[in-house]
Amino acid sequence: MNAIRGAWLFSRRIDLAVFVGPALLALALIPFAPSSGELPEWGWIFAVLLVDVAHVWSTAFVTYLDPAELRRRPARYVIVPIVGWLAGVALYACGPLVFWRALAYLAVFHFIRQQYGWVMMYRARAGERDRVGRALDGATVYLATIYPLLWWHARLPRRFWWFVDGDFAPGVPRALATVAGVVYAALSIVYVVRAARGPRNWGKHAVVATTAVCWYAGIVATDSDYAFTITNVLLHGVPYMALVFVYARSLARVDRDTARGAGAQLLAHGVLVFLATLWAAAFLEELIWDRAVWHDRAWLFGAGLDRASWHVWLVPLLAVPQLTHYVLDGFLWRRRSNPRLATALRSP
Repeated sequence: MNAIRGAWLFSRRIDLAVFVGPALLALALIPFAPSSGELPEWGWIFAVLLVDVAHVWSTAFVTYLDPAELRRRPARYVIVPIVGWLAGVALYACGPLVFWRALAYLAVFHFIRQQYGWVMMYRARAGERDRVGRALDGATVYLATIYPLLWWHARLPRRFWWFVDGDFAPGVPRALATVAGVVYAALSIVYVVRAARGPRNWGKHAVVATTAVCWYAGIVATDSDYAFTITNVLLHGVPYMALVFVYARSLARVDRDTARGAGAQLLAHGVLVFLATLWAAAFLEELIWDRAVWHDRAWLFGAGLDRASWHVWLVPLLAVPQLTHYVLDGFLWRRRSNPRLATALRSP
């Protein structure tokens, strides 16, 4: 069977670069993990600062820096960060671990849903409408993430965690992870057989394959904070920043109000200015986190400030960009809640 024409989200070259490229890079870097399994400073700068934290701020280009989008849903963009901060304060007041555990599981949901979202976007792009295929595709990519997570939960503690040590709840039976693994293996076989017999939607298959390999390699096959961070962050953050860049520039071409916004003005100068803006915002955020909360990188951010009494207010405030990113993403990339999506990405 031939490949489905026009099924790429951006183009064949760009899609392979932003979906397959980060996965191959992450897998190639795994053998260089330190014997301790800890993430070295260069890995933190490369993966966490320049990709993970930066990709969170990229959401601003299609929300707060887009005047047309702000006018479309003004209440949402005011309420979400305020409610997020207040909810965070309430959780932190119950204990720091309560806050970090809630944030970790929200982040997990966000990461899983993004991989599912890519698959659904590829299906829409290719005009795939069959219910059986949708169910199979969705279940396969879901289990590609959920099975490693159940395996991780069933074997706590590990030498890595999502945000802070102990943020995942223990007590998941190993038998549950085993059953999930068997179901996942069966679905994967059905997926491959069905894909071999039908038209080739290579972008969708690439997302499913890279999700399966990277989540397994970073969580199940290795016990390393380095391996987990590299595989998890690159696979998630790089495609997202590419989507925002393409989507925001496309909107600026079809919407005059968007074109006059600060985001469009920055994007007009190209991808390097886009990335530099994100990196500057990420550096400023991490500077405050480190000096006020973590005190881990005085060599980069300077001496810390001992203000633990402020944490109940400050930590949730510093987490607002993440919380806002997680919540707004639930609306931005759904056709029903964002009618501009199909126009900007030229989806069928």
